[in-house]
Amino acid sequence: MPKGAPPAAISGSTRIWPTDDANGHRVWRISIPRRNPRDRAPGARQCAAGRCRTREGTIARKIDTRAVGLDAGLALVRFVTGKENLHYGLWKDGQPVCAAELGAAQEAYTARLLALLPPEPLRILDIGGGAGETAKKLLAMGHRVDIVIPSAALAERCRANAPGAAIHEMGFEDFATADRFDVCLFSESFQYIPVDIALDRAAALLAPGGRIVIADCFRSAACFEARKSGAVVGGGHQLARFERALAARPELRTTHRTDITDAVAPSVELEQAFFNTIGFALSRADQELARARPLQRAMLHWLLRRGLSARRRARLAQRLHEQTRTAEAFRQHNRYLMMVLERA
Repeated sequence: MPKGAPPAAISGSTRIWPTDDANGHRVWRISIPRRNPRDRAPGARQCAAGRCRTREGTIARKIDTRAVGLDAGLALVRFVTGKENLHYGLWKDGQPVCAAELGAAQEAYTARLLALLPPEPLRILDIGGGAGETAKKLLAMGHRVDIVIPSAALAERCRANAPGAAIHEMGFEDFATADRFDVCLFSESFQYIPVDIALDRAAALLAPGGRIVIADCFRSAACFEARKSGAVVGGGHQLARFERALAARPELRTTHRTDITDAVAPSVELEQAFFNTIGFALSRADQELARARPLQRAMLHWLLRRGLSARRRARLAQRLHEQTRTAEAFRQHNRYLMMVLERA
């Protein structure tokens, strides 16, 4: 389109046109007129965020980015390792941190976790369950296993990988049963449930002599200070908050506690390398679009700005293009613990 040509319509009254910036470079301008709330059609309503509008009889649905990421991560791990383990790996000193070693590191993690169980056949409640790989091993060891899993997609994988387990497709907060269990197992699922609910409900589900096994990441005090200046690698409950909750429950006695932060931390760098690879591919595609298809590129960038907030775009750029998610940063801001709690 020559300079000075009338703007081209994208949709409705939205317009896009080329012009020159202050440095003489050709750029594309997009004009999106603001809507007057009074102009909404009868029966339409505006959501609290002021962005989505629905008519009567329709529901505005939020994109479930966590589910998309989970499905993609599961497919990637299956491709790399041949199994569907979603947890961290346990890395030995000197072990190469690369995709070829991920399967071995995850198997070492599972072996360390299962060593916390008594040798006799047990009734185990696997809370979270992942894709059923841990339950599959527990069944092979002669245990009876129930899995509580809120994700329909993961519940389906649990049925495929651990067909001998009883699958309860719901959140742990909604799980109710008269059965009692020798072990309530949280393998990287404790962080998704409020601390008090997780401890109290698990304790109530224990058979006499039963135990709660927790393997998960907890945020240190340094994490919350660092979050003031940007995203921080890691996750989980605040460690101090968790320890206060345990202190308030003297009936739960800590009989085992191992800090494996140093051994799991390299998993973060492997994940970062994967995202950087995707980021590089996207950057190259963006460069080619800028050279050969500037109008289409401008439209794609416009859609991205409309679909993601500035904060989410910044976080996505950090994940794809930076290298802030390092093993050292993980060690500084998190504690990864394996614990056994028994009824006193």
